[in-house]
Amino acid sequence: MRRERIVDVLVVGAGPAGLATAVGLAAAGVGEVEVVDRERQAGGVPRHCLHGGFGRLGMTGPQYAERCVAAAVGTGAVLRTGVTVTAWAAPLTLDTTSPRGLERITARAVVLATGARERPRAARLVPGTRPAGVYTTGELQQAVHLHRQRIGTRAVVVGAEPVSFTALDTLRRAGVSVTAQITEHPRHQAPQARALDARLRRGVPLLTDATVAELLGRGRLSGVRLRHRDGRTAHVPCDTVVFTGDFVPDHELARRGGLLLDPGTRGPAVDAAFRTDERGVFAVGNVLHAAEPARVVAREGALAAAAVRRYLSDGDWPAASVPLRAAAPLAWIAPNRLSPDEPTAEFTLCATEFVPRPALVITQDGRTLHRTRPRRPAVPNRPFRVSGNWTARVDVRGGAVRVALG
Repeated sequence: MRRERIVDVLVVGAGPAGLATAVGLAAAGVGEVEVVDRERQAGGVPRHCLHGGFGRLGMTGPQYAERCVAAAVGTGAVLRTGVTVTAWAAPLTLDTTSPRGLERITARAVVLATGARERPRAARLVPGTRPAGVYTTGELQQAVHLHRQRIGTRAVVVGAEPVSFTALDTLRRAGVSVTAQITEHPRHQAPQARALDARLRRGVPLLTDATVAELLGRGRLSGVRLRHRDGRTAHVPCDTVVFTGDFVPDHELARRGGLLLDPGTRGPAVDAAFRTDERGVFAVGNVLHAAEPARVVAREGALAAAAVRRYLSDGDWPAASVPLRAAAPLAWIAPNRLSPDEPTAEFTLCATEFVPRPALVITQDGRTLHRTRPRRPAVPNRPFRVSGNWTARVDVRGGAVRVALG
C-alpha cells in the first residue's frame, strides 16, 4: 500500500548541492524540508574521496561530507537515505520506494540535485570482452576507500583532467603501479604542478593523442590496445584500467519528468534562479554542468535556496525565457536560459579543445551583444567564467543568444 505525504520542499539528492540547498531553506524556516537520496549514506561523492582540499578548511572528502550532513540535520531538514525516486505522479509529486515501502510525496517546490557520473567503458563504446579490473574513478574510490577491496598490480588510467590525477592517488594508496596515463588530447588538462608531480616524482608516463581501442583478456584484464591519432596501434599490458572524467549529468529523473534539457550540458535547462521550464521545479549542482568541485556546487545550493524561498513567498515564475547556445569548440554554457526578471551575474563555460587566447563573442539575431577576452586559455574539461554584465542588452522577444569563440 502506498503512503502519501505532503512537504514544503523536496530535495532529490544528498550531495553538497542538495544539502546546501536544504540548509538554506530549513535555516530560513520555510517549513518542512526533506532530502531523499538513493545511497545508504548522505554526502555524495566526497564520501569516498580521501584526499584533502574540500571546503575552506581543506578537509578530506569524508570530513566535508560529514559536515554538510550535520549542517542540514542541524537546521531541521529531514534527511532520508536509501530512498529511490521512481516516477513523477504529477509536476510536483514524486513516487519513491525504500525499505519502508512505497510513498508518494507532494511538495510546494521540488529541487533536483542528482549530480553527475563518469561515463563507463560501455558508454564510451570501447570494444572487447568484459573482464574484471575495469573501473571509473568513482568505482575505484569506493572499492579502495569504502570496501577495502584488492584492486590489481598494474593499471592504465584513461584521461588527464584533474579527476584523473585523483585516480592516480587512489591507485598509489592501493599499492597499484600505473603503467601509463592516456589522453585523446595533445596534452593534459590539469594544473601544471599536479601533472609535473605525476610525471617527475611518480614516474607515470603520459601518452597523448591516443585512445583505448580495445580491452584485452578474459576473466581478468590482460591489457589494452591503443590507437594513436596517426593510426598507429600499441599494446599496453595491465590488469586494471580506470576510465576517468567524461562526466555526464545524472538527468534520468529530469528526463522522465519531461523537463527541457539543454543540448550542451545535457542537464535541465535553467535560468540564473535555477528554475526549469516546469513551474515549481528547480535544479542545482552538477546535474546542470558536469562536473564542478564540491565547493562550487555547494555555493550554488545556497543561491538556489534563496531562489526557492522567493518562489514560495511570491509564486513568480517566468512566462518565457531566452535560450543560450554554445557554439563549438565551446561545449556548454550555464545557466543556459535568460529570464527578464532574474539578472545573471556570471556564466560558466567549458570548451572541447585547447584555445590559447580565446576571444568570446556573444550575439543575438546577428547583433553583437558583447565581446571579451578571458584572462586564461580555454582548456578541455576545465570550466571558465565570464561576467553577465551584457545581459541587459538581450531582446527578450528575440531568438536564441549565441556564445562563440571568435
